Amino acid sequence: MKITSVRTHILQAALSEPLASARGWYDTRTAMLVEIETDQGLVGWGECYGPARMTAAVVESVAPWLVGEDPLRTEYLWQMIYARLRDHGQKGVVIEGLSGIDIALWDLKGKYFSVPVHQLLGGAQRSHIVAYAAGLHRRKADDPSRYLAEEAAGYVAEGFSAVKLKVGFGVEEDAAATRVVREAVGSTVLLMVDANHAFDSLAAIRLGRIIEKYDIGWFEEPVAPEDLAGHRAVKGAISIPIAGGECEFTRFGFRNVFVSRALDIAQPDICAAGGLTECKKIADMAEAFGVRYNPHVWGTGIAIAASLHLLAVLPPHTRSSPIPVAPLLEFDRTENPLRQAIFTEPIEHTRGIVAVPNGSGLGIEIDRKALARFARR
Repeated sequence: MKITSVRTHILQAALSEPLASARGWYDTRTAMLVEIETDQGLVGWGECYGPARMTAAVVESVAPWLVGEDPLRTEYLWQMIYARLRDHGQKGVVIEGLSGIDIALWDLKGKYFSVPVHQLLGGAQRSHIVAYAAGLHRRKADDPSRYLAEEAAGYVAEGFSAVKLKVGFGVEEDAAATRVVREAVGSTVLLMVDANHAFDSLAAIRLGRIIEKYDIGWFEEPVAPEDLAGHRAVKGAISIPIAGGECEFTRFGFRNVFVSRALDIAQPDICAAGGLTECKKIADMAEAFGVRYNPHVWGTGIAIAASLHLLAVLPPHTRSSPIPVAPLLEFDRTENPLRQAIFTEPIEHTRGIVAVPNGSGLGIEIDRKALARFARR
C-alpha cells in the first residue's frame, strides 16, 4: 500500500455569540483536517490544532515527502518528518502539522487491518470514558455570576460529574466566579479552573489560595507554559494540583517538564504534541514520573475520537485503589458548528460518559457535504 495524496481542509464557522477565555475574544471556530489517500482506496483522517492556514501550509509542504511511502510505517514517517524539519520546528506549528498527519496515518493503519486504533495501541482497558464539560467562558453579558451559574448547573443536569471554568480575568473576579460555579454544581461535582496562562506566579498563588476552599480538582495553565519555575512556585504554594501541557510539544519538551516537577497533571493535545505516535510515548513517560495524564482536547470530532482511543489504553492513575481513578476526557461544550457536523454519526455523551469508537481506524465517517459547507473560502 502506498500513499497517493495528502490533502488539507480548512473549515470555518461563525458563532451565534462571541466567547472569551483569558487569551481573548473569538466569534468563529476553525479547524484544519488532513486527508491521506492510498492506492488501495483507503483514506485516513487527522486534525491539526493551531492556526489553520499555518498548519495547512506545513502539511502541504510535507505532502510530497509522503507520496509513494507506505502509510503503515507510522514510526518511520514520524521520525523522517521530524528529522527533516528539526532545524526549523521542534515545537509549534510544525509539530501541529505533523500531529494531523500522524493521526491520519493511524486511522489508515486501523482501516487496513480492520481493527480500531486502540487495539493497535495495545488494547483497550476501558470501553467508556468519563468526560468533563469544558465551557464556562465569558460572554458579552452584564452578569457573569448569573450566566456562569446557569451554564454550570445545566451541565450537571445533563449528567456531567465534572466541569471546568475559565479564569484569568482578574483575581477578584475569578474568585467570585469560582464561588458561584461551586455553589451551582454542588459539593460532589469535580470542579477545575483554567487560566490559559494569564497570570504570573504571584497572582496565580493569590488566586489559588483564595479558591482552595472550593475543592478545586486542578488549576490549569496558571502561568506561561515556558515558565517552569513559575509552575513550580505555584505548585509548592497551594494545595490545588497544577495541570498544563497543551502548549508543549513532543516527548523532548515533556521530558523537561517532568524532570523539573512542574506539573501534577500533564495535558498534551494529540493534535498538537505529535499525534498518537508521540502522545503514547508522552503518556508512558508521565507514568514513569508519577504524573497524571488527561489530554487537552479542543477541535472537531476527529480530535475527540483520537483522544478516546488513547484514553482507552492508558492505565488508571491509581491502579491499586479499590476504585481506580481513570484519566478523563475533555469534552468541549462551547458552541462549535464544526464539531459534530463533519461526521455522519456524531460522538455524543450519555450522562457524562462517552463510548470509545470501536470501528476500524478511528471509527469515524466523514460527511463530505459538511466539509464543502464549512470550507473556508
